[in-house]
Amino acid sequence: MTRQTFDAIVVGSGISGGWAAKELTEAGLKTLVLERGRDVKHGDYPTAMKEPWELPYGNRPTQDDLSQQAVAARTGYAANQSIKHWFVKDAEHPYVETERFDWVRGYHVGGRSLMWGRQSYRLSPMDLEANSREGIAVDWPIRYDDLAPWYDHVEKYIGVSGSRDGLPQLPDGQFLPPMELRCPEEHLKGAIAKKFGRRLIIGRTANLTAPLTHDQSPQRATCQSRDRCSRGCPYGAYFSSNSSTLPAAERTGNLTLRPNSTVYELIYDPVKGRATGVRVIDSLTKQTMEFDSRVIFLCASTFGSTHIMLNSTSDRFPNGFGNESGELGCNIMDHHLNVGAGARFDGFTDKYYYGRRPNGIYIPRFVNIGGDKRGYLRGFGYQGEARRRSWDALLDDDSLGADLKTRAAAPGPWEIWLGGFGEVLPYHDNRVTLDRSKKDPLGLPQLKFAAKIRQNELQMRKDMKSEAVAMLEAAGFKDIHSFDQEYGVGLGIHEMGTARMGRDPKTSVLNGWNQVHACKNVYVTDGSCMTSAGCQNPSLTYMALTARAAQHAVAELKRRNL
Repeated sequence: MTRQTFDAIVVGSGISGGWAAKELTEAGLKTLVLERGRDVKHGDYPTAMKEPWELPYGNRPTQDDLSQQAVAARTGYAANQSIKHWFVKDAEHPYVETERFDWVRGYHVGGRSLMWGRQSYRLSPMDLEANSREGIAVDWPIRYDDLAPWYDHVEKYIGVSGSRDGLPQLPDGQFLPPMELRCPEEHLKGAIAKKFGRRLIIGRTANLTAPLTHDQSPQRATCQSRDRCSRGCPYGAYFSSNSSTLPAAERTGNLTLRPNSTVYELIYDPVKGRATGVRVIDSLTKQTMEFDSRVIFLCASTFGSTHIMLNSTSDRFPNGFGNESGELGCNIMDHHLNVGAGARFDGFTDKYYYGRRPNGIYIPRFVNIGGDKRGYLRGFGYQGEARRRSWDALLDDDSLGADLKTRAAAPGPWEIWLGGFGEVLPYHDNRVTLDRSKKDPLGLPQLKFAAKIRQNELQMRKDMKSEAVAMLEAAGFKDIHSFDQEYGVGLGIHEMGTARMGRDPKTSVLNGWNQVHACKNVYVTDGSCMTSAGCQNPSLTYMALTARAAQHAVAELKRRNL
């Protein structure tokens, strides 16, 4: 059996894993990054430069695609020809659903940092205090002031464009220049400010609108406004592990990156009282290996890390690694979506926009703040966009020849949509377990999901729809249509919470430094560590938590505490 020793092991190479690799290698630690999927080098993005007419089937999925990637297809886009290669095939990576659960995954170097929506928002003080204030689940063991300098650190490094808006529910950050609002968006901004006192801002996105303020990512250029980010950006204009953190780690000379390496178990030494390494299956050769290290960072995504911990049983941890509280696998959270409204605007027919802005608008949370009280807990924000209708408006038109060409070249009316992103509370019974009676192609037990949104979220969705309509009405939009489409937990692709942080080992898995309570040399810094969800996109918080935990690990290693 192959066995090598490193200072640190990082499991996963996505948003959290890339940051762990960068911070640990730059601190001088010889670091092994284990990625279960194939290798992808920056620039190895096969559809990034293809035009629409170069994509087969009009970029739509075939029946074969839909059968092989049925889960990804629930998103409405992930099985399309331009990006289907980033998403897993169901038969190769099966799981069990007792309730509908949309587990959308990408297994390759860089993980979902290549496909993410890049929206980058901080949690606020009220988000980190909400559980304690309302008596929900457990209290976060940290507060906003603990995270603020790490948000600064991450934002400066990755490059986040946005406006400084002075909102307590959405703290400002270290921003590059904001992208521009389009004229109907500006119109909506003014209307809802006047009638409701609400704010509409440009999205805060990890796309470079100006050069970075540091020279550690020289391969990154400014955004070209192509809006093809989900294919991978050869310019490095949006943040990904491939374009930023992994190259930084590689430059130190301290990085060993091993793709096609599925970690399935943590090795625990009961005499030393610490984890000594990991067990790995090479997904190509099926060879089993062990790697040793002084510290381990689990960054395999929420359910990837939880799978490893649940599968790591021993006399010390009979119910899963670090699971003395019984909370491992519980408290699944996501952001519920697919609810809101759209409309048409008759004005601004002499206005258009330049390029394809890879960003939209954001309306920060306004419910259950100050004097606004609703019949449910927490809140929601909206993401959306205004754009002019294009040639697709003529799909059912009976024009032919020169007349059709002329009409297709003329822009159609302005349209706008607002889609809500709502917070899901951390319910203990929303959980994932191992089904050892069902195995995946590597012979590992499958994850079994049982999670659903409940009355609090269902009540919230009514307001998410009605408030969108009210705001569009206030701005004079026409043909307003609301929607509340089917949603399954996981479809927001913001899964969180299954190894939550907390103050008490009896009710949580991790402490305030992301260490496993019962084994301090194992850190978990992906979405599984989250204690509550907020309604903001969470990836920026994962990065800040990871950088903070990495610094702590380095300091503890120097003190010989790990």
